[in-house]
Parts: sequence; C-alpha cells; structure tokens
Amino acid sequence: MGSAQEKDELYALDISGVEWQGPPGTSPDEERVEIAHLPGGAVAMRSSLDPDTVLRYTEAEWRAFVLGARDGEFDLT
Repeated sequence: MGSAQEKDELYALDISGVEWQGPPGTSPDEERVEIAHLPGGAVAMRSSLDPDTVLRYTEAEWRAFVLGARDGEFDLT
C-alpha cells in the first residue's frame, strides 16, 4: 500500500475546496458516506454526520478497498 511519506503528503494536502459526493439519490443533509477525488487517484472519505473527520486513501489503498468490497470482504452476515 502507500508508504509513510506518501500518506504524510496525502494528509498535508489542502482539501478545503474538494467536491464531496454521496451515493446517487441521496442529499447532503441526510446521513451518508461521502467521497472526494484527490490528486493522483487518491480519495478522501467522510461521514455527513461528522464532516470534520476525513480519512484519506492512496490510489492503491482505495483500489484494494473497492475490489475487496466488490468481492464481499466486508459482508458481515
């Protein structure tokens, strides 16, 4: 995944102007997970209920997460 330097640089980015997106058919005033695309294929993710807590993922980390989710790695049932 990402190196420590890569993560430090990712968290140093000013993301104050990013466009947050939620799932289709949802609105910003309801509880939802939102993502924003960052430079270099990185992604930021937050909860609409706690918009000040933002997680940031390198392109490789995000790709691994999406592929794992599609493969059912996060199915808790």
